[in-house]
Amino acid sequence: MKKLPKKYTSSHTFWNTEYKKGGHLALSLTPSEDLEKFTRFLERSYGRKYLNPIASVLDLGCGNGRNLIYLAGSFDMRGVGYDFSQEAINQAKRESAGLPLSYGVQSIADPIPLLDNSQTIVLDMMTSHFLSANERRNLISEIVRVLKPGGWFFFKTFLLDEDAHAKRLLKENPADEAGSYIHPVIGVAEHVFTEEEILDMLAEHFSVHKISKSHRHKAEGHAAKRRSISVYAQKIG
Repeated sequence: MKKLPKKYTSSHTFWNTEYKKGGHLALSLTPSEDLEKFTRFLERSYGRKYLNPIASVLDLGCGNGRNLIYLAGSFDMRGVGYDFSQEAINQAKRESAGLPLSYGVQSIADPIPLLDNSQTIVLDMMTSHFLSANERRNLISEIVRVLKPGGWFFFKTFLLDEDAHAKRLLKENPADEAGSYIHPVIGVAEHVFTEEEILDMLAEHFSVHKISKSHRHKAEGHAAKRRSISVYAQKIG
């Protein structure tokens, strides 16, 4: 793997610095608009069946806790979040005071320390694209294990399809795995998915109810903002 830029001796250093000082990424304390759309979908389709005080949500790569805080504040949900940035977890704990939320510092590549069939919703929002192919396979197995039958997996990630910017990164800075490049700032491998790849990844254990793709990746025909895809998947069984 390519070495990190001189300023960052590890990806841990990068993320701790980002959460402490900012600089490269637009980190926010407000919930993701895509997560809010997902909860509206669940409410319209099922009422509060999956959004209630006895439901639990797992946020993989929770950052400062903003999405868990939204779910706890809006629906009284319980939740747990994991992130490998100590600074992010420190912020999440401070912002979550009084809410039924807990946090831990760990990589999402590690086994999830939760019981089988214990979670109503699992979130992977712009996180697992930093994992290797084998790590992603293991993570899906862990998500399936901890999700209740009929529970929901909300997956948001970068989409390669029709994204000229992503294709340029793959060409100019390829990583060892096909479909992955070396991030120009963080210096680690980052994967970008095709829709077909995502559907294949989920096919065995999930029923996909909705797919939403961003369309701001083009501005007057030129590459602009990175393209993303959001997937609403329900565990079969």
